[in-house]
Amino acid sequence: MTVQDTDRVSFVQQWEEWHRAHEEVLAAPHGFLAITSLHWLSPEPARFDDAPGAWSSTADGVVVELADGEELVIDGTKAVGRYDFGVLAERSGVNAVAGDAVIEVARRGGHDIVRPRHPGNALRTAFTRTPAYAPDPRWALTGRFTAFDAPRPVTVGAAVEGLEHVYDSPGTVEFEHDGTVHRLTAFNGREPGSLFVLFTDKTSGVTTYAANRSLQIAAPDGNGRVGLDFNRAANLPCAYTDLATCPLPPAENRLPFAVEAGERIPLERGGRP
Repeated sequence: MTVQDTDRVSFVQQWEEWHRAHEEVLAAPHGFLAITSLHWLSPEPARFDDAPGAWSSTADGVVVELADGEELVIDGTKAVGRYDFGVLAERSGVNAVAGDAVIEVARRGGHDIVRPRHPGNALRTAFTRTPAYAPDPRWALTGRFTAFDAPRPVTVGAAVEGLEHVYDSPGTVEFEHDGTVHRLTAFNGREPGSLFVLFTDKTSGVTTYAANRSLQIAAPDGNGRVGLDFNRAANLPCAYTDLATCPLPPAENRLPFAVEAGERIPLERGGRP
C-alpha cells in the first residue's frame, strides 16, 4: 500500500468517526430527534401535554407553576410549586428533568420557548442513519480567514417563518474552487477562535437539504489559513424536524456550484439511502 493509499484510508476512517459522533449527538436520548413539541410562551400561563406545569413568559423571565404531584429537577435540585428561570440570554437554555424526559427552556429569536424531549419519541427510535456523499479528499480545501476591524452583527432568517437570528460575524473566509475565489461570511464556532459557516449550493433541494448546511472550521493559523473540509458539511436539526429554529445562511453564502460532499437529505425528509 502506498503512502497516498494509506493517507486516503486514514482520511476515510477519520470522516467515519466524525459522522458517527455527529449522529450519536443527534440521536442521543435527549437529542434533537427526541423533541416532541415546540411551545412559544406568552404572558398567559399554558399547560402542555408533554411537560408538567403551567408555563409563561413574563417581564422577569420564564415562570412555571407546578401543581400538586408535579416536579422538575433543575441543576440537581428538585423544584415544586412556582419556579422562576429568570431572563434567559439569546440562544441560551436550561434543561429541566421530568422523569425520563428533559424539558428544554430556551430563548430563540427574542422569544421564550419550551421544547420537551422524550427518549421514546418515534422520530428518535426509528432513526437509522443520515445519507452522505462518500468522503473525498478533493473536497478538503484550504482557505484564508480575513477578520473585520470589529465584529459585525448579521441578521439571518430562520427555519421558523417570521423568526430572525442575529449573529456577530468576526470576518470572512475565502477559498478557491475551479479557479474562482468565493467568500463566505463566518460566525464564531463552539471552541475559542474557531468558526462556522452556513451555506447552500447547487445540490440544495436536490440531493442535500434545501435550507442550509453547516461547516465547522478550526481556528485559523498564524497566517490566517483555515481548512474547509466540505466532507463534514452537516445537516442542522431542522433537516430532520419542524420543531427546530435553525438559522438560515446569509444571502452571500449561496455558493454557485454543487458541493457534492457531506451530509445529504435525511431519510426522514424523503432522502435516498
